[in-house]
Amino acid sequence: MPLVPSVRAVLLDDDRLVLFRRTVPGEELYWSVPGGHVEPGDASLEHTLHREVLEELGAVVSDVTPLTTLECLRDGDVKTQHVYGCRLVSMDPALRCGPEFSDPARGLYEVVRLPLDPAEIAAINLIPPELGVYLADNIDKLPELIS
Repeated sequence: MPLVPSVRAVLLDDDRLVLFRRTVPGEELYWSVPGGHVEPGDASLEHTLHREVLEELGAVVSDVTPLTTLECLRDGDVKTQHVYGCRLVSMDPALRCGPEFSDPARGLYEVVRLPLDPAEIAAINLIPPELGVYLADNIDKLPELIS
């Protein structure tokens, strides 16, 4: 059975990249960008993106721009990740919802902002790693790409 595709939000807040610093019991510290699986009720990939950033950040975004599609190997299968760039309009953490925030076993989703610097991106354990490679190679171009 093919894996359900996901979307990922490369989210800019002025000159910073918005990420999650993930602390999960029993796992190595890692970082991720907002996003998640396409659900049956999602009208489009862009709809999925807006839904996910609202659920995970309580955020509204603009300037949604397709950046790349990654094929990520996972347990002998391929997971398609549709990566979009966007800009933060507003964020209210009180609006965050979903099992990741109600189940302590899912760990912490600490919102952080990193400078748009390839060395900063290369220095963190960004999941999926294919996204980390893409961002390290393109981070300085993102402000021009997202419009």
